[in-house]
Amino acid sequence: MERKRRVGREREPEERFETVRHYIAALLEEGTYSAKELSQVIRIPEKDVCDHLEHLQRTLGKGDRHLEVICASCRHCGFVFKKRDRLTKPGKCPSCRSIHIQAPAFHIEAGYRR
Repeated sequence: MERKRRVGREREPEERFETVRHYIAALLEEGTYSAKELSQVIRIPEKDVCDHLEHLQRTLGKGDRHLEVICASCRHCGFVFKKRDRLTKPGKCPSCRSIHIQAPAFHIEAGYRR
């Protein structure tokens, strides 16, 4: 059986990173992403992305950068989950019990967090 060669479909090689965490950190330095968006870009499960984000949050805090978290919010009543420590998306709104929750978003900022 002969393999067909793709003519005219040459792509530039993708930029390579040492680890998944380095790739996530590079993406978050460039823009703001939710865990679901990161999982789609990197092609790993969303749960694994959350684990990597927790680790990045701890390690970046030791240097001159930090992981900025934009809090999750309820799309129904507008409740903002300000006191939530976990980086995962909440299941329900404690105010109205709606399951329509806007997931938290993340990006990396330079400078110390106050």
